[in-house]
Amino acid sequence: MSKKVWARVAAGPTAPMTTQTSRSTGRKPLRRSVFKAAAAFAATGSLLLASAGVVHPDIIKHTDSVDAVAKVMPLNAGGPAGTTTLVVITANDDGKNGCNLTGSRTLQLNLVSSNPSVATVSPGSVTFTSCGDLKTLTVTPVGAGDTTVTATVAPGGNTTEGTFNLAPAAFAVKVAPAAPANTAPTLRITGVEPTDSYNKGAVPAAVCEITDAEDGPSTKPATLGPITGPDSGTGIGSQTASCSYTDKGGLTAVSDVTYTITDPTPPAITYTLNPAAADGLAGWYKNNVALTWTVTEPDSPTTLSKQGCVDATISADQQAQEYTCSATSGGGSAGPVTVSVKKDGTAPTVSYTSPAGTLGSNGWYTSDVTATFTATDATSGPAPATQTKLSEGEGAAVQVDSPEFRDVAGNITAAGAASATYKIDKTDPTATFNSTVATGYFGSIAAQPTCTATDALSGPASCVVTGYSKAVGTHTLTATATDMAGNTKTATQEYTVHSWEAKGFYQPVDMGGMLNTVKGGSTVPIKFELFAGSTELTDPSQMSFSMGKTACSPTAPSDDIETLAAAGSTSLRYDATAGHFIYNWKTPTGAGTCYALTMKAADGTTISAHFKLK
Repeated sequence: MSKKVWARVAAGPTAPMTTQTSRSTGRKPLRRSVFKAAAAFAATGSLLLASAGVVHPDIIKHTDSVDAVAKVMPLNAGGPAGTTTLVVITANDDGKNGCNLTGSRTLQLNLVSSNPSVATVSPGSVTFTSCGDLKTLTVTPVGAGDTTVTATVAPGGNTTEGTFNLAPAAFAVKVAPAAPANTAPTLRITGVEPTDSYNKGAVPAAVCEITDAEDGPSTKPATLGPITGPDSGTGIGSQTASCSYTDKGGLTAVSDVTYTITDPTPPAITYTLNPAAADGLAGWYKNNVALTWTVTEPDSPTTLSKQGCVDATISADQQAQEYTCSATSGGGSAGPVTVSVKKDGTAPTVSYTSPAGTLGSNGWYTSDVTATFTATDATSGPAPATQTKLSEGEGAAVQVDSPEFRDVAGNITAAGAASATYKIDKTDPTATFNSTVATGYFGSIAAQPTCTATDALSGPASCVVTGYSKAVGTHTLTATATDMAGNTKTATQEYTVHSWEAKGFYQPVDMGGMLNTVKGGSTVPIKFELFAGSTELTDPSQMSFSMGKTACSPTAPSDDIETLAAAGSTSLRYDATAGHFIYNWKTPTGAGTCYALTMKAADGTTISAHFKLK
């Protein structure tokens, strides 16, 4: 980044910059020769000083024109010293944006006069620490003649990373003979200041204020040069105000001031969406939407820089996404301007889950089924996410169609997009006994019947008969039919099993609580009959005998057994001749003990007698 170095030259507070007529020759000095000398030094690139207001930025790409007007400090031998002020101007021309003299960076220059016998310059060295740093040089006239003040970078004097154009810093000094008949005029440009910046449309008027001892003071408008720079066509850039005055004695003073005209307004940012309004619900777009940015900078278009500001056509579904645009220019910054776009053009996906109902067997339901349908939507989300629907009717394939679903954006999935199919059988089967069991006596009851199940929907699965028994008592048979869905139905029938009737014991045994007394070890004939209704039973295997000790009651009546059977072991038989059972019971031994003898038939019928041994 180069710097423009500007110098304002004056001979003391009133010293003019002149082209003076020589009193001895009557000829004006050769101003062109002075310019050539200054230009020769400028061509070396070793100077930083410049004559009043002229700037020559050192640009890697040299885009600025060089002021070809010679800059001369007119002095009088023996007269007051002249002064000039140096300042570094940021030019942004060497690849570094901004001032090179930042932080602790410095620039040290050595200043010399080419002919010290004509004029000297002091100080001999100056150090710049910032771009706003001003350095005043004093040029003291010694004798008549011409000299040139030049500047070079002191060894190691440039601690910046940038470069500096020293060519405009050279200026010529013309020292006239002592005691001139005419005092040179002085010029001062007011209204504008060197290196200052002014907003477009608000540049103060530049005025030439002229001071001349002989002619008196006067003012006139400064001459404005063309605006230069990439945006000069819009009135933005650099401009030089120049003044020149030749007094009546023929002495001329010139001066100029270069300032910058800046852009006072930042860029303008707008955008459009097409369509302008969301075509869905809740601010969602369902169809493609085009985003177009418009960034305008009418004053300094070459300085415009955009960040973001990318036109886009949003065609894919997306959550709310922000698009931004920011811009900067010589007029300032704008934004960021943000627009949020959300798009969902896809209807929800519907599936069915979690049926509610009474689940039977084999995948069959035995009630109406409530099907739950679930919608999923990856972008805006379903509204609502679940709905239910109740089945109607029965059958092996009862279809339940999904209801209509919407998402938040308003996309619709039509009813029936998902179908749930269920097997439903709510009707019980029919149970039928294949036979009946008639009431009868123990031992003559029919076998357990079977049953048949019938079902017109899921079909029969089984039929089971329970409650069957041959035991004495009243029984209820239950036929349970089950269909493939698990529905059941029962049918019943009832029957009674009558007990047998035992008669006896006959003589010689007494009944009715009588103690039959008998000698221990004797064999007593026990006689009895057993009837199933009117049918006498004759099978000895249908009964059994048991005996057990009992307490001998002293108050119980007793009677001796008069008739005994032949001695032998205990046996049971049916006596067909006598028409009854005979149980020859060999009594145990043990005088004074009592026993109860019990006959128990297969149906549970019992008869008992009591005995006392003696």
